[in-house]
Amino acid sequence: MGLRRVNRETTVRTERLDLEPLAVAHAGEMAGVLADPALHAFIGGAPLTEPELRARYERLVAGSPDPAVVWCNWVVRLRAGGRLAGTVQATVTDGGRTAEVAWVTGTEWQGRGIAREAAAALVALLTERGARTVVAHVHPDHKASAAVAHAAGLRPTEEEQDGEIRWEFRPCAPELRDEAVVRS
Repeated sequence: MGLRRVNRETTVRTERLDLEPLAVAHAGEMAGVLADPALHAFIGGAPLTEPELRARYERLVAGSPDPAVVWCNWVVRLRAGGRLAGTVQATVTDGGRTAEVAWVTGTEWQGRGIAREAAAALVALLTERGARTVVAHVHPDHKASAAVAHAAGLRPTEEEQDGEIRWEFRPCAPELRDEAVVRS
């Protein structure tokens, strides 16, 4: 099943969470989840209003205008209580081999391992579907986001882009395969 279809049809279940494919109808509840300006401390900008978020979700759900790029977006729903708590997303390129991921958890739900659980599930899904490099960009002072990246299996690199550190996960890195061959 291609990532476009997975993104539209697959709910990812974890121990406590359901990652539901993003729908425009999520905008109302998500506007409240994402309303804290503190969520923008490291990424800039300001919280979107419900109409702005609805317009953004309409664009995301429609998909990338570039056929070589797949936008995958899920809302994070707490199974206990049924409330939305955040989002996870991936921009997939290179024929499905490279995925750039991001996550956000509303302030009310931070510190509970929700972002870690959701990001780990996202990375697992992407690698199961053929991603060979998963990338995240994390501000060097954003310790919580670095902890999420680490828990999802990503490791910091020496590369920086726009003041953020590039983190990577390569499940089939050539150096790991070579090392395994040498040891056998």
